[in-house]
Amino acid sequence: MKILIAADGSPYTRRVLDYLGSHPEFAEGHQEFVVLHVVAAVPPRAAASVERELLQGYYDDEAEKVFKPIRSFFKKQGLNADFVAKVGHAAEVIGKTAKSGKFDMVIMGSRGHGSLGSLLMGSVAVKVLGHCETPVLLVR
Repeated sequence: MKILIAADGSPYTRRVLDYLGSHPEFAEGHQEFVVLHVVAAVPPRAAASVERELLQGYYDDEAEKVFKPIRSFFKKQGLNADFVAKVGHAAEVIGKTAKSGKFDMVIMGSRGHGSLGSLLMGSVAVKVLGHCETPVLLVR
């Protein structure tokens, strides 16, 4: 099974890792894990005034802050994962990546605001559900 884990470094990402760790079926078999972090793009006017290498360094550093504890988790669990950082709007990038990568499942954390909270706050999880044809497991 090919599994995309959408990670933002929040406590909800930690809950996803706890979930994976407490469900041995994810460690059994031949799972292929890809951890995706989407870094929000620097506004175009600001990006235009910065050297491309400096901007890319910023994106890489932001992704690595999220990936570092997740790498440690996977190592402790004896699991392999690929780590991918992309720049853009999180929900759109997650949905497109799930489709283009032909993933069997997307796993991501959610605050669980409910439908009214999501309507008002524009939950990334709700937007992923709208952009994604792949089954999504939300962990609260």
